[in-house]
Amino acid sequence: MNDDRLRAHRLFLTDHLRKQTDFSRTAQNLGLAPPPVQKPAPLEPRKITLSAPDQWPDSMGRTPLIEAIAQRESRRRYSDEELTLVELAFLLWATQGIRKMLGQGTALRTVPSAGARHSFETYLFINKVVDLAPGLYRYLPLDHALVHVRDVPDMESALARAAYGQKFVGRAAVTFVWACIPERMEWRYGLTAHRVILLDAGHVCQNLYLACEAVGAGTCAVAAYDQEEVDHLLGVDGEEEFAVYLAPVGKKGARGEE
Repeated sequence: MNDDRLRAHRLFLTDHLRKQTDFSRTAQNLGLAPPPVQKPAPLEPRKITLSAPDQWPDSMGRTPLIEAIAQRESRRRYSDEELTLVELAFLLWATQGIRKMLGQGTALRTVPSAGARHSFETYLFINKVVDLAPGLYRYLPLDHALVHVRDVPDMESALARAAYGQKFVGRAAVTFVWACIPERMEWRYGLTAHRVILLDAGHVCQNLYLACEAVGAGTCAVAAYDQEEVDHLLGVDGEEEFAVYLAPVGKKGARGEE
């Protein structure tokens, strides 16, 4: 193993770069407008409005926090039970829901993010959700809605192949994929943006773990995937937007081979 490469990769985990960065040259300090909070939707989308927290049943997400934390684990086996649209709305709100807009390009959400920059777009490979046709969707946090992106032929096999043969990724009721638009974070932090983007990904996925426990579901964070294959499935360019994390979700259960 190349020791120099190891040291270089370890350096990425530190904050030394902050002392070498001229923050006066960031887009924010040059007076440029921030990137939009939400990637624009197609002009004529198949849009599904989701229920808001004040419309959910009283039982939704009422699992005690101490119980959700104690029971949280990575789950790779799921039953054939469908998720409800309300449950999916809850999971999306818990991971990327907007609590308050602070101005153009800045929002407070249900998860923390460095400088409230929130660089992620949430894509969903939906397989088993009540009243939703299978396919690829994207979450619109400003609208608290889903937009249909496209149908995906043989989606289960395509997802398993893109995840290096991890079959459970394709068997889930929904597979969350968080794609990063790095410009949102670079606008404020320049060269120091990329380390905190990955820290943010952990915040988002941990919220998904806890929210899943609250609705009798499970998830498993996946960081091993074929970058080109997943980006191709999402329809993103791999430069200005690219996948950084996957998390299949399904109702708890045992289903065949992982």
